[in-house]
Amino acid sequence: MSNGLAALAVATVLATGAAGQQAPKGSDARASAASSALAHPDLWPKLQLRRQRDPKIEARIDALLSRMSIEDKVGQLIQVDIASITPKDLETYKLGSILNGGNSAPNNDEFAPAPEWLKLFDAYWDASVKRSDGRPVVPVIWGTDAVHGANNIVGATLFPHNIGLGAARDPELIRKIGAATAAETAATGIDWSFAPTVAVVQDDRWGRTYESYSEDPAIVEAYAGKMVEGIQGTVGGDFMRPGHVISSIKHFLGDGGTGGRDQGDTRVTEEVLRDLHAAGYRSGLVAGALTVMPSFSSWNGAKMTGNASLLTGVLKQRMGFDGFAIGDWNAHGQVPGCTNEDCPAAINAGLDMFMYSGAKWKELYANTLREARDGTIPAARLDDAVRRILRVKLLAGTFEAGRPSSRPYSGRFEMLGAPAHRAIARQAVRESLVLLKNNGNVLPLKPGANILVAGRGADDIGQQSGGWSITWQGTGVTHANFPNGQSIWSGIDAAVRAGGGKATLAADGRYATRPDAAIVVFGETPYAEFTGDRPTLEYSPEDKSDLALLKRLKAAGIPVVAVFLSGRPLWVNAEINAADAFVAAFLPGTEGGGIADVLIARPDGKPRYDFHGTLSFSWPKRLDQYVLNRRDPGYDPLFPIGYGLTYAKGAQLPVLSETRPAGVVVDQNALFVRGRVVAGARLATVGPVRQTRVDRNAQEDSLRFAFAGGGDARAMIEEARGIDLTRESNGQLSLLLDYRVSQAPTAEVTLGMEGGKPASVPITGALRGELGAWRQLAVPLHCFADAGVAMGQVTRPWIVATSGRLGLDISSVRVASAPPGPVSCGTR
Repeated sequence: MSNGLAALAVATVLATGAAGQQAPKGSDARASAASSALAHPDLWPKLQLRRQRDPKIEARIDALLSRMSIEDKVGQLIQVDIASITPKDLETYKLGSILNGGNSAPNNDEFAPAPEWLKLFDAYWDASVKRSDGRPVVPVIWGTDAVHGANNIVGATLFPHNIGLGAARDPELIRKIGAATAAETAATGIDWSFAPTVAVVQDDRWGRTYESYSEDPAIVEAYAGKMVEGIQGTVGGDFMRPGHVISSIKHFLGDGGTGGRDQGDTRVTEEVLRDLHAAGYRSGLVAGALTVMPSFSSWNGAKMTGNASLLTGVLKQRMGFDGFAIGDWNAHGQVPGCTNEDCPAAINAGLDMFMYSGAKWKELYANTLREARDGTIPAARLDDAVRRILRVKLLAGTFEAGRPSSRPYSGRFEMLGAPAHRAIARQAVRESLVLLKNNGNVLPLKPGANILVAGRGADDIGQQSGGWSITWQGTGVTHANFPNGQSIWSGIDAAVRAGGGKATLAADGRYATRPDAAIVVFGETPYAEFTGDRPTLEYSPEDKSDLALLKRLKAAGIPVVAVFLSGRPLWVNAEINAADAFVAAFLPGTEGGGIADVLIARPDGKPRYDFHGTLSFSWPKRLDQYVLNRRDPGYDPLFPIGYGLTYAKGAQLPVLSETRPAGVVVDQNALFVRGRVVAGARLATVGPVRQTRVDRNAQEDSLRFAFAGGGDARAMIEEARGIDLTRESNGQLSLLLDYRVSQAPTAEVTLGMEGGKPASVPITGALRGELGAWRQLAVPLHCFADAGVAMGQVTRPWIVATSGRLGLDISSVRVASAPPGPVSCGTR
């Protein structure tokens, strides 16, 4: 961007303020920064970037720009999900990029083999370079979320998620992981990874906590540059040579400070935003990161995707970033005045490429083209955005690389799960384990012992890998989807057998012969992004079966070793008390054998590997300690950041308090929100009905139920334990349903509830009318109570039933006050 245009973009925001108010001038402006969303670039550091402009590249950009039509230029500004666009479309629309979203894959098959990914990229690439009008050919690039390995590809090596890597305190290991991930990604032809995440998470309730290296900005800064070097290569060395891919530092800026809410609002001073949340950019940009992804979230009330003072003033002007800014998943649609299909404000603020998902991407193209033609998007801003995109493509060798399948690493599928990469991952698992308790020096276990391996996570590679593992949420996978992986059980079994002992797997902890020791593997089940947001830090508040298993084994006098799988520190005081040794394993990925390397001793009884990891996040003493800031005088964690026992230096841990603070409860009334049922509940179907996921406000945040007809069918939410809705029923609350009808009902439809006995009301009338429009239905709880449902013990708070055909999308089910207006006990 020219200095004049950049100054204009910043001045526009500075003149209006975050909420349209006149901004103060001079020192008064700085004083107001604590409550405004106006950054002051002169307060931010100038970075000494290793990569400098190449005059030859800039001359090539000039030549390309001079020959490109305005249609070509606008096309470069748009990236579309492969679920929404065909290769044929790129013959007409010369878009800048495509991506595979969390659950997008070749042939709509999330388990498609690697050759199918390469074959599909060839098709898109062929279409993108096909033209006969004499204008420049600009090849398309493909972006993917390779956040802990090439995690969309069956057979890839999946490394520990970032929270575990932060515990390892090993920057050089991070570089190796980045390089291995890039090589496996390049094997499929894909040339761009949306990594690393450099959020400095301050509230562990956030569902993306595991994507953060640490709450400590120093750790994030030490890692970000190394991961960029691993993915892209080192500037002045192997930068963007074959086997490396484009990286994207994300999410700019402050995504870790949103109070535990995904896409929330970080309300901090500009100094905190700069010194704490920008840590990863200080090293990642210096290392040469080619793209940056602005955050869904806000800073002091203003969406980052539309904040010119930060995107243009700080990132591009002050820090010197000359790559391009790629939007997050339809995030531009959240900028005030914008929709997913129309957002010049984001481009004018400094966004260079939209990331779009949905069937209406041609509308986004048409609107952006119109705005480029009429000057709503100034010509200089358009050219600057395209210049940045072309610069990245030229630096990445995109123009010379040729067809994806012709590239040096493409088709080398032996790179997926290669022994060298698995060795790096296994090392990462060993180094990331944190020993929190080892009373009586129970660990390491003797290899010749009789060891019981129990717990639901013991033989589940999907659970130990967490979210972003083949599927977006990490759910719906089996061991067959990880052909190069090893479960924690399998690793322990191999180590014990090699030592002459015996290991037995029993998830429920039952045994015929009394074991010498028990290893219980348990923890969070996989989730990604907003579905992982939690109201408190209590582990599994509605299901205490893991705790019961630990207590039962301990009561039998069996030494118990707990291996805890989690994407964040959680309040597990009771579980720690019930175990003799407690290991925080975080989300170790596909190399479960790395845990056995540390837990099982050598034949001579000495450790094969000592514990190495130390906490990169403070561990809560209470379930309501969401933020534990070491800078606060009242810092009082159970285990501080940096804590971690070793075999060489252990300690006896006293019994911990299991007291729950008064007034801290799980929001049981949010029955289904943002793609997830309330903790302790599950979704179930009976009869001819099929359940899939669809998008409303975010990726896969809604459910689609297709009732096939021909028999009674139900979709329902089932509680592990009955919930008490007596107060809500007496308080005249309602069961609120946000829904959309995709196929009109052919028979009566009822909405029901069950507690002791079932009751239902007709809702067929509410489902008639316009198809495809989101609506809300409110049914007072007293309708069910009056019909005999025991509101103090509701086991099924939501049941939709019909014997006919019906297409019904659900984005939210909750108990709350009904909106203004009359409500009734159903409509026929």
